[in-house]
Amino acid sequence: MADLRNYQTRAAPGARVDAAIDEGLRAYMIRVYNLMALGLAITGLAAFGVASLATTTDPSAAASQLGNGTLLTAFGSAIYLSPLRWVVMLAPLALVFFMSFRIQTLSVSAAQTTFWVYAALVGLSLSSIFIVFTGESIVRTFFITAASFGALSLWGYTTKRDLSGMGSFLFMGLIGIILASLVNIFLGSSALQFAISVIGVLVFAGLTAYDTQQIKEMYYEGDDQLVAGRKAIMGALRLYLDFINLFMFLLQFMGNNRE
Repeated sequence: MADLRNYQTRAAPGARVDAAIDEGLRAYMIRVYNLMALGLAITGLAAFGVASLATTTDPSAAASQLGNGTLLTAFGSAIYLSPLRWVVMLAPLALVFFMSFRIQTLSVSAAQTTFWVYAALVGLSLSSIFIVFTGESIVRTFFITAASFGALSLWGYTTKRDLSGMGSFLFMGLIGIILASLVNIFLGSSALQFAISVIGVLVFAGLTAYDTQQIKEMYYEGDDQLVAGRKAIMGALRLYLDFINLFMFLLQFMGNNRE
């Protein structure tokens, strides 16, 4: 995956600036957070819009019905029940790998557009949460996630402790979550799913602080607009993924299923 930190090697010895007074760093981090927030907004709107198009309260317009009584339109049946659902699930993964490997060859506008498209595809794949969980529990979990994310990211930004040692441990935890989730597709164990959710919350809580510090350290005041723009977009992508995953794992605990 692309590692934009190698651009820092151009810094002359002693060129580091105190982060507490560096206006350039503040502007860079604000840009990262703004991009992340806009990505989350696109995801939320896409998810809600798709869920609205996929469901209906009119039995005559329904093409199928789920076990919880939700009526699906023909569009909903296609994206949730047909083989097309695999495309919906895997398309965001393919695009995020594309961004990670090609970021150093993309212009800032192309990278930003790719990020917006990715955020919309994630919204499409996550739209089913509006069918599985109540709207009230989704909103409650979102605000709890936002508060937790904000506190963890602020700590990662301000702490003097070097969090780089957490990286390998968190990465191993992430790999474990992925493998366990794949296994549980076939097992369908509620106990294993609970364990995955607990570990997932801990891992992405740690990654939020770790990634924030890493993004902060990637900043170099001598970067041109192209390099700075790429760094900001990739930083936004990392924090966006932390937020989405933290939200989804918390939703497993806090979400109320629709009856």
